[in-house]
Amino acid sequence: MIESKIIDWRRDFHQNPELSNREFKTAEKIANHLKSLGIEVKTNVAHTGVVELLKSNKPGKVIGLRADIRALPVTERKDLSFKSIVTTELLNTKLEFCTHANMIHIQLYYMGVAEILSKNKDKINGSLKFIFQPAEEGSSPGEEGGAKLMIKEGVLETPKVDAIFRLHIWSPFKTGTIYYKSHGMMASVERFVINVKGKQTHGGRPWDGVDPILISAKIINGLQTIISRESELTNEAAVITVGKITNGTRLTRSENINPNYF
Repeated sequence: MIESKIIDWRRDFHQNPELSNREFKTAEKIANHLKSLGIEVKTNVAHTGVVELLKSNKPGKVIGLRADIRALPVTERKDLSFKSIVTTELLNTKLEFCTHANMIHIQLYYMGVAEILSKNKDKINGSLKFIFQPAEEGSSPGEEGGAKLMIKEGVLETPKVDAIFRLHIWSPFKTGTIYYKSHGMMASVERFVINVKGKQTHGGRPWDGVDPILISAKIINGLQTIISRESELTNEAAVITVGKITNGTRLTRSENINPNYF
């Protein structure tokens, strides 16, 4: 029964994804399900986060279980019956679709776990705090959100969380196998923008100007050595990715030629 529920939830969430700090309907659906179980629920945490506290009938520690609820600005190309029907805009770029990553599964599992444990409170000690976090990969520029804002608003207090756990899906791992590590395992996410100012010149006289494209290439090469030479990767994971470069206003001479000229 719970499996069929999770499948239905997944298809609904997948078809109606919402980006960071915009997870209004997603949060409402989660909260409504938890409230139907008679669980204490707090909404609007860090804008759209949902926190529930499941208290058992026995004293004990408070264990946190954290899931993220945001979708990603990724165009979905699979022709499925529950394909995303949402168009959105991010950083002034219109996107055909946005869609949930595999991490939506963790959210759904915790919704299912909450339902099962709410009916078996006599078999556990202490309390479980389910934390459904928005803006997992950061907020839009100029906004605050995600884990930092949840912590600032006291998500780990009242009652104080003694330990917290988080599941993650990783495709290279063998199906049916659970890998674990104490403390942190994944890198956090920070967005950076570097503006390179050049000096205009003719492409045939590069010595008269400053080429921002060449400079950008050297900056990118240099950034990679921060990880390879400055980060102790045996302790924690780290990565720097340059995901987008915008440079130049001119096409090459061959691209400018009118094919009807000759």
